[in-house]
Amino acid sequence: MLEIKNMTTTLGGNTILHNLNCNFESGVHGLLGPNGAGKTTFAQGFGAGLDITEPIVSPTFTIARELDGHFADGTPAHLVHVDAYRLGGSAYAPGQDAIGRLLDELESLGLDEELEDPGENAVVLMEWGEQMATALAPERLEIHIDRPLDSSDVASAGSDGELTSNGTRTVAFVPVGKRWAAFDLQ
Repeated sequence: MLEIKNMTTTLGGNTILHNLNCNFESGVHGLLGPNGAGKTTFAQGFGAGLDITEPIVSPTFTIARELDGHFADGTPAHLVHVDAYRLGGSAYAPGQDAIGRLLDELESLGLDEELEDPGENAVVLMEWGEQMATALAPERLEIHIDRPLDSSDVASAGSDGELTSNGTRTVAFVPVGKRWAAFDLQ
C-alpha cells in the first residue's frame, strides 16, 4: 500500500499535487480526462512521490512504460504507466467484441497478465483507460481529471490556439468496487 501524507509535487514551476493525503493500494488506477487535462502530468507527480528518477513521459506510442522507485517506507515500488489511447481499434475479427479485441491486443503486447494481477508493490496508472479498466479491473480507483475552461484559459492559449499547461484542473477520485470502499482523502 502506498501511503501519501501531505504530498506536494511541483514540476516546471507548476504545483501538480498539493497536500495530498491518501492510501493507494497496488492495482489498476485509471487516469481519465480529455486531451490536455493533465493525465501525464499527474503521472509525473505520482512518480515523483515514488522517488522515480527516470523521466516520466507520455507512453502514447510505446503504449506502456515500467519504472521502479520506492514507497516512503523504502519498500520497492513498480509503476506501470499505460496509455490506452491507441488500443481497442475497430479492426475486429468476425464475431469479436470490443473487449475481446482489447484483450487480444494486450496479450500481444505482453500486458495482459501485468494488468490482471499487477503484484503486491505494483501500481498501474492507465491513461485513457475507460474501457480497459472496466474489462480488467472490476475493482479499481478512477482518477478523473478535468480542465474547466474559462476566459483565462482562452487568454493563455498559444498563438496556434492550443491550450498551454497553464490553468486550473479538478481531480476527482472515484473508488469502484468493494476493495476500494474505504478509500478516503484525509
